Amino acid sequence: MTAAVTAAHALAVPAAEPAQATRDSRPLRLITCGSVDDGKSTLIGRLLWDTKAVKEDQAATLQRDSTGKQNDLGLPDFALLLDGLQAEREQGITIDVAYRYFSTDKRSFIVADTPGHEQYTRNMATGASTADLAILLVDARAGILEQTRRHATIASLLGIKQFVLAVNKIDLTNYDRSGFEKITHEFREFALSLGVKQITAIPMSALKGENVVYSGEASMPWYAGPTLVETLELATVRSSQATGFRFSVQRVSRPGESFRGYQGTVAGGSVKPGDSVMILPSGMVANVSKIVTFDLVRNAAVAGDAITLVLDRQVDVARGDMIVSIDSQPQVGLSFDAQIVALQPEGIEAGKRYWLKSGSR
Repeated sequence: MTAAVTAAHALAVPAAEPAQATRDSRPLRLITCGSVDDGKSTLIGRLLWDTKAVKEDQAATLQRDSTGKQNDLGLPDFALLLDGLQAEREQGITIDVAYRYFSTDKRSFIVADTPGHEQYTRNMATGASTADLAILLVDARAGILEQTRRHATIASLLGIKQFVLAVNKIDLTNYDRSGFEKITHEFREFALSLGVKQITAIPMSALKGENVVYSGEASMPWYAGPTLVETLELATVRSSQATGFRFSVQRVSRPGESFRGYQGTVAGGSVKPGDSVMILPSGMVANVSKIVTFDLVRNAAVAGDAITLVLDRQVDVARGDMIVSIDSQPQVGLSFDAQIVALQPEGIEAGKRYWLKSGSR
């Protein structure tokens, strides 16, 4: 993908294409984070647009809803593809964590658009908890801000070791190379304190689509690195297999007498029909007979997938129970070590007693 984006390409409504088979069996999970108004929703919207993940009816709706909001280039407001909540659209910000899916000919992706506002940091931590890679957006005009550092710190604490430093809105600085290099150097210095070494810095314009899916070589001949999509295609999925299958039951689904399923999100490992599992704390054992998502039956599920699990026999399972791999059961103990993200202003006090919420209980 080396061709520069032209105005005709940017304005064309991409026709929906069937998803192509990917070489990796597991999708790459990523988050976009950074300070408010750095262009996170616009970036994901552009990714969806240029990878043809936007259906024709969605494209028509986007064009209609963008009326009066177009920029000087006449491009639609790509952020509207993400800001689905009415409160968000009215304020022009992202509050909830919005998940979207897209794919290339090499792999598929699940991307979470996380809030940039400080009061919604809790939502950002939720989006980072299952991500393999973080796209940290920085406004090329403003540089590294406190919220930028905060999001990078949280992402690192939650185990993310691969970062893309997306220096966005580079077009508004007249594609200033020295400014890009200054921001890159500052972030790399800060990242060393977090133990983060895998950083790919990319100058881009999410609005114009430069260095997102298509190269921005025409505007930035001084940059010879990969585009964002090329970087994502080569990223690795962090292994959660070592922990074994972990599934916290959030809801017991019984729409009829003939169906009983257990709904929740896979917290670790993977599962497939035929696997033997144990229900905790009861210790009962069963086999997985079916994995369902919406109206689809899947042949496997991995960490981060929201699924309904159907077992081969009737067992006593309640909200808050854990379903785990029988071959890799969790360790039982009276104490544990953990990394905790404190969201309240006063932080956490040593010696003070706190309630611990376990799973869905």
